[in-house]
Amino acid sequence: MSDAIGKDALVFLDSFLTTEEIAESNLRVALIGELIKARQEKGLSQKKLEELSGVKQPIIARMEKGLTNPQLDTILKILAPLGKTLAVVPLDKNLSTQF
Repeated sequence: MSDAIGKDALVFLDSFLTTEEIAESNLRVALIGELIKARQEKGLSQKKLEELSGVKQPIIARMEKGLTNPQLDTILKILAPLGKTLAVVPLDKNLSTQF
């Protein structure tokens, strides 16, 4: 039952979002997913990441829950102690047409 509700909600939301907004949302979800994965792989709590990055733990928590749209400098501060960075790469044409 919840699957049907979830699908209906996604279809409903998609009817209000442009292709670009959907692509941006998907990118944001993927980026946050990678941040969480990297933090967990390093065995770091959000509090320890706060100490290493200088970004307050409540901000990290809101980012991980998708409740905020973080600034680029905040993302970079969090990525550094995780041993990660951002890269600008060409879009995969097949991927971009899916959005």
